Amino acid sequence: MEKVRKFDLEDRLIDYAVAIIRIIENLPVNKATTHLGGQLLRSTTSPALNYGEVQAAESRKDFVHKMQIVLKELRESNNCLKILTRAGYLNETKILDETNQLISIFVKSLGTAKKNAIK
Repeated sequence: MEKVRKFDLEDRLIDYAVAIIRIIENLPVNKATTHLGGQLLRSTTSPALNYGEVQAAESRKDFVHKMQIVLKELRESNNCLKILTRAGYLNETKILDETNQLISIFVKSLGTAKKNAIK
């Protein structure tokens, strides 16, 4: 397995945000999509922006806290995407899969960070 470079996750989060922006721009315009699209825009760009703060964390506690924010925003994004999908506005299995992969990465990373913080 190829070793992951330090900035691959950052680039992946940025690509994820850009993909969502493109999806949002193609949603039909109505009350529901305007509300959910705005919410989705905020929650999917937040992980990339907050991950920059993760990299500059001032302590292990700060690192864990910032990682938790990224995870929280990814979970919010996942739920928003599910709502749009079930309402019939989206059929984007690739972006849902990417969201779940990112959630899994941050759950695992947080588990490791919390374990290391105890030491």
